[in-house]
Parts: sequence; C-alpha cells; structure tokens
Amino acid sequence: MITSDFHMHTDFSSDCEAPARDMIEGAVSKGLKTICITDHNDKDYPFHEDIGPKAFIFDIDHYFEVLRGLKEEYADKIDVRIGIEIGLQPHLGAYYKELVNKYPFDFVIGSVHVVHGSDPYYREMFQGRSDEEAYRETFQATLEDLDAVDDFDVLGHIDYVVRYGNSQAQEYSYRKYADQLDEILKKVIAKGKGIEMNMAGFKYGLGFCHPHPDIIRRYRELGGEIITIGADGHRPEHIAYDFEKAAGILKDCGFKYYTEFSGRKPKFEQLP
Repeated sequence: MITSDFHMHTDFSSDCEAPARDMIEGAVSKGLKTICITDHNDKDYPFHEDIGPKAFIFDIDHYFEVLRGLKEEYADKIDVRIGIEIGLQPHLGAYYKELVNKYPFDFVIGSVHVVHGSDPYYREMFQGRSDEEAYRETFQATLEDLDAVDDFDVLGHIDYVVRYGNSQAQEYSYRKYADQLDEILKKVIAKGKGIEMNMAGFKYGLGFCHPHPDIIRRYRELGGEIITIGADGHRPEHIAYDFEKAAGILKDCGFKYYTEFSGRKPKFEQLP
C-alpha cells in the first residue's frame, strides 16, 4: 500500500473538527510514512448560516506554529509536511500569489469549490437544472480559474462536482465531457502543474476516485507526469481511505510512480 497521504484537514479548516494531533496519530496508526496537512483557505467563500461569515480562512502564522511543533514532536514516527488547499476563483490570482509565496509551504493544492459564486456542496446550482448543465458549468469555471491563478502545485479533485449531482455519476463519463476535460488537462500540463488522485470519491459512494480513472489515464496520455495521492480526510478514520486500491489504479492508467512534494518541489516515488 502507498504510505503517503497528501490531502487531509484539521480543525484549522471550517469543515473539520479534528485537532492536528489526532490526524497525525491516525496516520501513524495506519502505518503511513509521510503526510501533508492541507487545510482550506477559500477566500471569498459564499456565506452560509452553518459556517458563518469567515468560513475557510484561518490564522496561517498560528498554523505553522502548531504544525512545526508537531512535525518536530513526531519526527521519529512520521514525516509531517505543511501544505494548504486554496479555493480557486478568477479574481483571486494576485491574492494567492502573495499568500503562497509569503509562507514556506511544502505543497499547495488548487481546488475549485466555488463555481460562479456557488459551492456544489450546497446543491443550489442543481435547482431546476440538469446534472450535465451543472457539470459543464463547473468545468468551464475550472478553465477560467486556471487562466487566472498560477500559484498552486496540483489541481485538486477535478470532478468534485459529481459528488453532489442529482444522479451523481449515473450519466457521467470522461467521454461525455472530453472536450472540456481535455482542455483542463492540457492547461494543467502547460502550466507545469500536476493533478491529484483523490480517493474520497469512494467514500462518497461514487465507486471511483477523483478524477475518474479515465481522466487520469488521459492525463498520462497527454504527457502528464505529476500526480499526488490523498484521501481528503476530515476525520482520522478517513486517512488513507481505500489506499489499497491506489497503486493498482495508477498502474492501470499508465503510471509507474506517484509524486510527493517538499518545499514545493516534486519528488517521484516508485509505485509498490
């Protein structure tokens, strides 16, 4: 099993209640050797009563203080790296450029959580619309974000929107959206960025990771090389979720390795 989880959250994220120590202990208990904590920074996230007006923004100086202490404390048990997951929106290019260059992050995930002012999680964008319309709008928004924001290392959970569709993946496939998905992948590669294989799709009952393996395979065919693996865990029990499947999926998609990051630099590791 791959022993490196490069996408997880702690109580620095608005949607997580688990202290960083609990997440690290959970990773140690599962035999992981390397983790990267990637808490949410989604500037200008739309207001919702359940999360309040300052959702997904946290004190990054305190974040580094806490995580550096834990990194040192657990150094003989696990390699803890410090990352962040930024929420891409077209008007935030300058903001994120300043943010990620101000701090010594090991790794930056760029994810599309907000699509033209709405997060698919709350399902407002599905009201009175087909899944196809919502999915296509999300992929179009992703292209707009890629044109505007450069300061990230991998594009996170590309087909995240499918988790929340009325019929989820019932009528979803790479082939159906190949025109937009190919353009996304080509832009990622041209920028020198990577993608992640996010195993949370299995947790959400989709039966596949994010993005779908057909998209991962296409990324490799187009020349994509950088691919990290993460479970997107918000609780200790979700760390390394279904990681026993990860190496096989990547091999089936044409990969011989996966990627870790340290100091924003990729390192390629042989698949087990």
